[in-house]
Amino acid sequence: MTTLETGTVVGAGLDRVDAPLKVTGSAQYPNDFSLTGMVHAALVGSTIAAGRIRGIDVTRAWAAPGVLAVVTHLNAPKLERGPMTLLGGSPPAPLQDDRILHYGQHIGIVVAESAEQARHAARLVRVEYEPAEALLDVNDPRAETVENPWGLDTERGDVTAGFARADVVVDEAYTTPDNTNNPLGLMATVASWHGDSLTVHDSTQWPHNVRTSLAGIFKVPESGVRVLAPFVGGGFGAGLRVWSHVVLTVLAAREVGRPVKLVLTRPEMFTSVGHRPNSVQQIKIGATRDGDLVAIEHHGISSVAMEDDDYEPVSYCSAVSYACPNVLTRDRQARLNIPCPGSMRAPAEGQGNFALESAIDEVAHAIGMDPLEIRLRNYAEEHPVLGLPWSSKALRECFVEGAERFGWSRRTPEPGSMRDGRWLVGYGLAGVSYPFYQVPCQARASVRHDGSAYVRSAATDIGTGTYTVMTQLAAELLGVDIARVRFDLGDSDMPYAPQAGGSGLTGALGTAVHTACRRLVQEFLDVVREDTGSPLRGAALDDVTVTDGRIHRIGDPAQGETYTEILTRHGLEELSADGRSTPPQAEELGMAPSGAFGAKFVEVRLDPELGLLRVARVVSAIDGGRILNEKTATSQIIGGTVGGISQAMFEETATDQVTGRIANATFGDYLMPVNADIPDMEVLFVGGPDRATAVGTKGVGEVGLVGLAAAIGNAVFHATGRRIRSLPITIDRLML
Repeated sequence: MTTLETGTVVGAGLDRVDAPLKVTGSAQYPNDFSLTGMVHAALVGSTIAAGRIRGIDVTRAWAAPGVLAVVTHLNAPKLERGPMTLLGGSPPAPLQDDRILHYGQHIGIVVAESAEQARHAARLVRVEYEPAEALLDVNDPRAETVENPWGLDTERGDVTAGFARADVVVDEAYTTPDNTNNPLGLMATVASWHGDSLTVHDSTQWPHNVRTSLAGIFKVPESGVRVLAPFVGGGFGAGLRVWSHVVLTVLAAREVGRPVKLVLTRPEMFTSVGHRPNSVQQIKIGATRDGDLVAIEHHGISSVAMEDDDYEPVSYCSAVSYACPNVLTRDRQARLNIPCPGSMRAPAEGQGNFALESAIDEVAHAIGMDPLEIRLRNYAEEHPVLGLPWSSKALRECFVEGAERFGWSRRTPEPGSMRDGRWLVGYGLAGVSYPFYQVPCQARASVRHDGSAYVRSAATDIGTGTYTVMTQLAAELLGVDIARVRFDLGDSDMPYAPQAGGSGLTGALGTAVHTACRRLVQEFLDVVREDTGSPLRGAALDDVTVTDGRIHRIGDPAQGETYTEILTRHGLEELSADGRSTPPQAEELGMAPSGAFGAKFVEVRLDPELGLLRVARVVSAIDGGRILNEKTATSQIIGGTVGGISQAMFEETATDQVTGRIANATFGDYLMPVNADIPDMEVLFVGGPDRATAVGTKGVGEVGLVGLAAAIGNAVFHATGRRIRSLPITIDRLML
């Protein structure tokens, strides 16, 4: 059977198969659905961050035009909290008591005939509070802390003895602020009940999770819940959890007996669908004068909501990035009166890498070593925690080829030594890794009587190119022209798929599609096994290959026949097969499954009088395993690069430390880069297929962002001699 090694479709930079629908406006996002009899909902949010509701007056809201329902904790039904998921616990169930845990908490929902009527009535709800002092600072000694919340703290060797051997020790604190995901598409939910059956259109990155959660919360069979998300207007992690506005929309639809649509406002996006939590990290690194790392100690504390869990082991990157014999990493979370955090592109690594790669640069400067050389000198040839060889790792090639493409050799070592007229010029780099992540997945493949192929799975495509690369993969594996392959997703009635997140979907789904397509070819061979009229009679899977809609014997194309010929002769309309993937285990493989690696090289320009900082060039050298589509993969790295620049220089969710109100919860106030802020960007892929999976991919969704903040900070230091240890790097910190 043909393999990807000899393929011609996989890897090609084909245009997105869903592009015509999107550019013509035909792609339907959750906000585009309008059902017969549909009404609209609006939320009532808390205006304090901590305390209790003393009273709620809904009289004026009920009297407003078009109002059909006003639901608060006073009349809401009892709801169970959603189930535990692969990403942790579900957010707390809404409207269950009078407690206020954060500013903007959903304390009511209003349903009316139109969206305008619902929003107007929601503003008429009057709430009397009994406020309490809010906890808003991770360093507040009153905050409850959760030690080692995910069991990922590590320790190897003896860090005390390691530091005693060190000639140079760097011991510094690095801080990162809250960031808010802010996909362009506002999160929307449309819910419709038919007896105990429920249909939901939702801006989710994980339809099966929404189905399972809603079935558990509303005590109905999972088989009666259908979740649809064929197109999602971005996510960056905001769509990974079943947030309370989704639960409230479903509740409202059951309450009024009609379909209900709820679209969050932009300010509500800041308090309703997660954010990257802030962090304070203390890193201590010891090294010899020769540049050998002898000890690393990394402590991180990040924020989490009062009654929630979020996966952010910010220190873990220090355990696996370098070949250091003595390493200790510790993570804590501080419970605060803040909206529930959640994954945001490159969760944990986005924060932790900034601290680690900044500190490595500080060590290099302290011993007078080139920042590239110290990273290569301490290169981890095997997984530092597991002690196993990597399933693949081309980080060294990323450093070497990226440095060559960037022109790193032109860098002069002394800070402030490179200028271009009035501009100070700085070069910076960062090493990057993103952990391997993969969970079980299923897919189904069919070939129809006309020779066309149909493949499906309940995944989502949040703009990453899943529609396209899975179409390419199926076309390759079935030997069918790509124009005759249809890949569908975004429907929980399809075979199970995990979330589009963690850079793990392509590997999990790709392996499931690979298995389904191979099994489908086997199904055809089984049909003709005893067929005396078939040139494929008695053929085994390893005896054949597939091209041009035909199965034929390897080395003898004449000995074969088309899918259509087989189906016609046996009176079949189609054949189908299911495939599934299971995560590879290090113990079984005898090697450590590898995530993506990369090296980021950045040139900055800085006006010393104005403190004006510009990123002039970025080169990203990426080991992403097998690249299924060079165009969509490059687009992912470019998008991640923009996000990394934004994290480094612009983004900061500003919370008023008295009221807990987010002070910049609009696109007019929350700073993000525009086209003029984005430099020339170059992406090169190195390495080859990963050995841990049949498809050989690693995923490149997150690795594009990781490392940009550190590389920019390191370049700023090279340009100015000023070390910035707190993000974002803003003008006030750069006035020399």
